[in-house]
Amino acid sequence: MSLFLEIAKFPVDDPVTFTFFAGYMAMFAASVFFFMERSRVSDEWKTSMLVSGLITGIAAVHYYYMRDYYPVYGSPVVLRYVDWTLTVPLMCVEFYLITKKVGGTMAILWKLILASVAMLVLGYIGEAFYADQSQSWVWGALSGAAYFYIVWLVWAGDVAKLANAAGGKVAKANSLLRRFVLVGWAIYPIGYILGTEGGLFGMSIGSADDGLLNLCYNIADAVNKIGFGLVVYALAVSKDEAAA
Repeated sequence: MSLFLEIAKFPVDDPVTFTFFAGYMAMFAASVFFFMERSRVSDEWKTSMLVSGLITGIAAVHYYYMRDYYPVYGSPVVLRYVDWTLTVPLMCVEFYLITKKVGGTMAILWKLILASVAMLVLGYIGEAFYADQSQSWVWGALSGAAYFYIVWLVWAGDVAKLANAAGGKVAKANSLLRRFVLVGWAIYPIGYILGTEGGLFGMSIGSADDGLLNLCYNIADAVNKIGFGLVVYALAVSKDEAAA
């Protein structure tokens, strides 16, 4: 049976399949919105809006393919990690952009990008190549360390210090976006632990259902990626120009 016929028969009442489709539509709509609204914001926020549109646009393309892949082949691990490896560093770029005008440097940008790429590449190695072996926890721990380094940067490190010193919109943007990193992004290391054998100090707890994990990932992706852009947009069009 051809791939087209297999896809045509996917269960429409499957909540996981539905969230792949809904995620695709939501990301696509958000991307159009961010690109269209970019002309309404002041020049200093235009690049941030562009990045927001790219994040959801890239995600929409991947969800377009993942929504067809999942019903036929199961969990789209490779496609999901490709998506994350492109979009998560762009989400980190948002932190640099909001602090750039108050002293943010290229060094901060590279710290954020390298940490985010390391988090994802190390996680992929552990999930794709060591999923049934005790070494998976090592890769998960290294990936988690990179994640917590990003958390530290935006909550107490260079990014947080610059934002707090600037006050106004910059501080507010950092305060809101870093909550996505701490709470929203936490689903990814948790999913690694629950979905990968030996993902927690070699313990065999990686028995979570693939469907449930994909459901959680899909919801988290939409909330995190669209939410990032909406925070930037809301602050960009707000009337408080005290620290714009």
